[in-house]
Amino acid sequence: MSVSASEFLLAELRRQRTLAGLTQDELGERAHFSGKQVSAVELGTRPPREDYLAAIDKALDTGGLFVRLWSDLVKDDAAPVWLREWIEFEREAVPLRWYEPAFVPGLLQTEEYARAIFRAAGRMTADEIEQGVASRLSRQSILTAERPPHLTVVLDGAALHRPVDGPPGMLAAQFAHLAACADQPHVQIQVVPADTPVYPGLQGGFILATLPDGSTAAHLDHQVRAQVVDKCEDIATLQKTWEAIHGQALSCRQSLHLLTEAAQRWT
Repeated sequence: MSVSASEFLLAELRRQRTLAGLTQDELGERAHFSGKQVSAVELGTRPPREDYLAAIDKALDTGGLFVRLWSDLVKDDAAPVWLREWIEFEREAVPLRWYEPAFVPGLLQTEEYARAIFRAAGRMTADEIEQGVASRLSRQSILTAERPPHLTVVLDGAALHRPVDGPPGMLAAQFAHLAACADQPHVQIQVVPADTPVYPGLQGGFILATLPDGSTAAHLDHQVRAQVVDKCEDIATLQKTWEAIHGQALSCRQSLHLLTEAAQRWT
């Protein structure tokens, strides 16, 4: 079975550490990172940044091996390994339910809007931004597949009014794209009015993916890292939250009117 560049890098990080006879804590001490961070990178739950790889190269005396792997192969890998678990859930999902309080959901973002959102985070290099954009656009292919999932999006109305730094016309194009997406039979977009009093969804966005076997997985995106959740009690809580949020949303027709208005307002 072939592996991605990202998977090869992580396997090589584990192999070189083992050959050096070091535990994760010992390598972390040498490289001035915590053992937990070494573990997270090796498991693929935290992306290896270039400064981290440079420190590991120095600690293991690899002659710059890992920085070269990153520069030549991994930074252009559109689907890094630390995203792959959720990407597989997205691909297998029958329905996808996505609540987003702050931004347009990634599966419905235009290229320019996605780039602006990554740039606004302020934590990524230019290369990392382009990698993130490529990965996000690649994931959108599930919506044009032969059997796409039914995607239901509930978007907080504040996202329609929030300025985002980008090229002229970017927001108009984004909301026009949203309106066009809402016209597809397998995409349903509903907006919670911006003047709605505080409601449960404002605690954070999440995605629910129901799989062909009837099980459900969820994706939560935090300030530090994204998290895949599949514990029954957590899923039950998120499903109740979804129902509460969905009850606050306008109908699809009313929501489409707001999206069209937003596109015109940002022209």
